[in-house]
Amino acid sequence: MRLFVAINFPDEVRRAIWNAAAALRLDSIPVRWVRADGIHLTLKFLGDVARDRERQVAEAIEAAVEGTKPFVLRAGGFGAFPPRSRPRVVWLGCERSPPLEILQHRLEVGLETVGFPLEVRTFAPHLTLGRVRRGGSPTDFKRLRTVIDSLDFSTETLVEHADLVESTLGAAGPKYDVRRAFGFRP
Repeated sequence: MRLFVAINFPDEVRRAIWNAAAALRLDSIPVRWVRADGIHLTLKFLGDVARDRERQVAEAIEAAVEGTKPFVLRAGGFGAFPPRSRPRVVWLGCERSPPLEILQHRLEVGLETVGFPLEVRTFAPHLTLGRVRRGGSPTDFKRLRTVIDSLDFSTETLVEHADLVESTLGAAGPKYDVRRAFGFRP
């Protein structure tokens, strides 16, 4: 199974994000766009995990979220990684709040104890909206930057759980299924 830990958003928030990014999708920029129901914030990507390790992974996540209280997550500001030249990912940024940073760090450390390497890159919370396809011209990416710069959107949502998600890759894009939700306690 291909697994990751994520914060999923209510459908109405996903739809608002999807609608706010409509101008990006209307252009002929060579990007594979994420469907509205696939918008999420990845906290830790685990990769391929044997089914018989799922319980061990779940126990590590449960220990990591212990003591986490519900918190408000603010998202806003469109961008792309890397920011210059030819981008690979188009995203909506998320505010780096202490509760989010602590949760992500505890997941990193907790999952390392069961064999998942620590992420070497600094956590940059974002919602992936699309991945740039191979090809494309410098003009395409200049247009992308122009559209990104013209967009103004922000939203917030109450986060009450983290999810262990299975990703199944397919021709129509990935399909995400929540394997288990780990609730936060007030």
